[in-house]
Parts: sequence; structure tokens; C-alpha cells
Amino acid sequence: AGPGSYSVGTMSERFDCHYCREPLQGKKYVKKEGRNSCVKCFEKICANTCIECKKPIGADSKELHFKNRYWHDSCFRCFKCYTSLVNEPFMLRENNKVWCSNCTAAEDAPRCKGCFKPIIAGDQNVEYKKMVWHKDCFTCSQCKQVIGSGSFFPKGDDFYCVSCHELKFAKTCAKCKNPITSGGLTYQEQPWHSECFICSNCKKQLGGKRFTAVEDEFYCVECYKECVAKKCAGCKNPITAGFGRGTSVVNYEDESWHDYCFKCTRCARALANKRFVCHNGKIYCAECPKRL
Repeated sequence: AGPGSYSVGTMSERFDCHYCREPLQGKKYVKKEGRNSCVKCFEKICANTCIECKKPIGADSKELHFKNRYWHDSCFRCFKCYTSLVNEPFMLRENNKVWCSNCTAAEDAPRCKGCFKPIIAGDQNVEYKKMVWHKDCFTCSQCKQVIGSGSFFPKGDDFYCVSCHELKFAKTCAKCKNPITSGGLTYQEQPWHSECFICSNCKKQLGGKRFTAVEDEFYCVECYKECVAKKCAGCKNPITAGFGRGTSVVNYEDESWHDYCFKCTRCARALANKRFVCHNGKIYCAECPKRL
């Protein structure tokens, strides 16, 4: 039929490498963005660079990409534990490093103040003033036994179980000599258990109540009046010095009076801190005996 039967331009469209113009017929080639290139030119000009190993990702390599970053599939591993992350959840962290979910959780988790290892979800822990420990790492500074979730006493940077705190720091009761772990009271700069600070006679606790001390013994008001206090030679009632009226006492020849009961038998003049005369066992002012 002749030359006119062939399509114009068919022989001029060569299947060549876009870059080096080498013919690609019968050769392996790569098509990218509508351009055909030989393997050599692809790896030299077009291939993405692995962000991990910094080498080109060749035509024969599997490529993974995320947010305009590229990896060989063999380089796509956890920065911390080196586990392959192909088809696994991951996180891109600082310096373009990928982390698996387990290592990410551990890295972001709070650190135990005892062992400095991460406390991850599900771990039993103890928290105190923005510090945290694994439960088994929270131990007594003295005996090194695990305190865990038990009671403890902080002292500076140290922590003590109840027993060690009692032995090392607790005050000792002035009466029973045992540690005072809670409550208690102080009298004359000495600590007491509340149950040890009692009336010597009726044994009632004296904390918060009025009492008096006589030769290292303590008495409530009632027992002091009944058992200890001297009886006034005038009114015959107990002289309870320090308990309300009658805080001053007059003593004369083994007898005692309330200050307001020490008065002249005849004229009833108050004689406390004044001159007086004793006649036939009775007290008179200096003037009345002259009138007898």
C-alpha cells in the first residue's frame, strides 16, 4: 500500500530514559511523575533519601513514608527497642526518630524516685508531694522494709515506717517511758501520754482539766480537796490554793487558814499580813485582848 499507510511520528517517539536518554527497551525502568528513567538515574536523581540511614531508597527497596519523610522498610524501626514498625502503631518524636507505642508510653511516664525506671499504666505506685514510686520501691529509710501503701512519716528527704519513726524520733512519755505516737500532752516541758497523765487518787485523765501537783503526784480538784489539802482552822473547809478564792494561805503553829478566814475572834478584823495575838488557842487583833 506504500508509506502513506503508516502513522506519522511513530518511529520518532523513542522509549528512552528521561535523563540520560539511554533506550529502555528490554530494560528495567522506573516511571515517576509521568517520566521514565533507568534504575541508575532514578537512584541518582529521583530516589527519596531514607531519613534513618541517609541512603537513597532504590527501585528494588520497599519504601515507607510519613509526613514527607521516607524510610527503607528495614530502617523503619523503633529508635529505642529496634522493633520493626512496619504495620505497627508508632510515633514520630524529636530528631525525626520513630518510637513504638510501648517505648513512647515508657518514655513519657513518670519516673520512680526509688529505681528511676518509668511507672507505666497498671503499675501499683505511691505518690507524695508530686513524687512517685513503684509500690515496692517505697521503703523505710531505716529498716529498708517496703512501706507500700502503709502509714509512714516524712523527715526531710527520708521516709520512715511507724516502728522506726517511734524508735528514732518519737518523744518518750515521762511516766511509762514508751514512745508517744499520737496525741499526748506536755507539762513542765515533759511529754506524757494522755492516758498516763492522771489523778493519783481517782485515776481520771487530767488533760484539759484543772489539777495540782504535790511532790510529783497529780490530783484533780476533788481529790486534792478530799485527800491532800489542809483544812482551814477557821471554816474547817479544805484550803485549795490555786483553785478560785483562797489562793493565799496563813500558817501558824501547825495550823492553816484561808487568808479571808484569818481574822480576830472578837471583832472579825482581817489579820492576814497584820499583827495578831494568840490567846487560849484563839486569834485576836492587837487591840481586842486589852478589852477582854
